[in-house]
Amino acid sequence: MATISKEMLISEVLETDQRVIPVLLDAGMHCLGCPSHQFESLEEACAVHGIDVDALTAKLNETIQA
Repeated sequence: MATISKEMLISEVLETDQRVIPVLLDAGMHCLGCPSHQFESLEEACAVHGIDVDALTAKLNETIQA
């Protein structure tokens, strides 16, 4: 099973498991269809949106391992 890291591109996170989509949206990351998701890391996106990357990464990993 894959593990999500803050260094992963948003596009890679989305490819990991479709269940991450509502988690990202609930966190306030509403730009999943934006072209920048192809080259922006989870950490970079969190910085732009003022989201705690460590907390989000933990929640994403909990979701894909459930």
